[in-house]
Amino acid sequence: MKSLKQMGKDELLRLKAELEAKFEDAKEKGLKLDMSRGKPSIPQLDMAMGMMDVINSQSNLYTEDGMDCRNYGISDGIFEAKKLMADIMEVSPDHVVVCGNSSLSIMYETISRSMTHGVLGHTPWAKLDKVKFLCPVPGYDRHFAITELFGIEMLPIPMTENGPDMEMVEQLVASDESIKGIWCIPKYSNPQGISYSDETVRRFAKLKPAAKDFRIFWDNAYAIHHLYDNDQASLLEILSECEKAGNPDMVYEFSSTSKVSFAGGGISAVASSFANLSEMKKFLSIQTIGYDKINQLRHVRYFKNIDGIKEHMKKHAAILRPKFEVVLQVLQDELSGLEIGSWLEPKGGYFISFEALEGCAKAIVAKCKEAGVVMTDAGATYPYGKDPYDSNIRIAPSFPTPDEMHQAALIFTLCVKLISVNKLLEQQSY
Repeated sequence: MKSLKQMGKDELLRLKAELEAKFEDAKEKGLKLDMSRGKPSIPQLDMAMGMMDVINSQSNLYTEDGMDCRNYGISDGIFEAKKLMADIMEVSPDHVVVCGNSSLSIMYETISRSMTHGVLGHTPWAKLDKVKFLCPVPGYDRHFAITELFGIEMLPIPMTENGPDMEMVEQLVASDESIKGIWCIPKYSNPQGISYSDETVRRFAKLKPAAKDFRIFWDNAYAIHHLYDNDQASLLEILSECEKAGNPDMVYEFSSTSKVSFAGGGISAVASSFANLSEMKKFLSIQTIGYDKINQLRHVRYFKNIDGIKEHMKKHAAILRPKFEVVLQVLQDELSGLEIGSWLEPKGGYFISFEALEGCAKAIVAKCKEAGVVMTDAGATYPYGKDPYDSNIRIAPSFPTPDEMHQAALIFTLCVKLISVNKLLEQQSY
């Protein structure tokens, strides 16, 4: 296809008229398609329904070491669940604490605890004049919402094909004691689907932060969320790398089964050093008498081990893969060569990241909504909801059916073309 940037004004005006006519036709279809969040689809949730049958009123609800899961106790999780989550994160079970259904809750509580009580004896963050966090962008809006809620200043860090710009990360954390942490989604990142290279992980582990209480928030949400059996990203295990580098306490790693079993009824876990976990357990002993051990046992009885989870994830991939592929094919068919957008082809995770022409993302998302396609708000992938280039759009293909995704992708690309033509006409009028 001819680049739109090479078209003259008359040619762009003719194209605009054609696109507007197609858009009106699309609006008349009265579609209601939601691509706003990375929600598992109903067939994905249905796959785990057998979990509801592994425990009933006749079941033995004791752990292998004799703990009655119906009663109080074990605030840090039953061993069997620790082992299951440890194998997902590729760490040792004794470095794991299993919590409730949401890893986001653990992240929130970790930030909150750092604000009110500090980290391993250091000054509580709330008592400091300034607290800052590094935020790789585009990134996860719910991460940014947590740090914004606590008044932590967020500094955007550009993403590269190998992960965050490590030269910038290294310089900032070494020179500014007020920088206390960084958000990371190291495998199949949200929204780009980028996995950190071995060099990037090693550079993280070898950081020399000015703040002794600096922490890496390693949200390994998509550790096992591959789309392909034979083309999977691998990730260097950061806890052991930090230990080798003499920084054993520098990382908290988070994971959950929220997109493995039930989105609202999974189990979550944090992995870290013995010192960090010891501090966390002190607070847990006050915060709770124990999380839902029956749900932990239910997960272990259903999946049995990491091999059971991997087989289950292949079923997820079989549902998700066609949705990703149809979106990527439509992007290729409709936009390739036009020079009005770019995108990455993820091998796992839940999202596709699209870069529109600068200054077009909000208008594209609004235009899609007008035609019945709801997307994540433009800007959501940046701190404070402010994309300085107004260009990044997160596409979430998981919930609609493949046919619905095909329709939504066609409307999306139509809106991209229409808004881009308007932008180019505007530029030519100067």
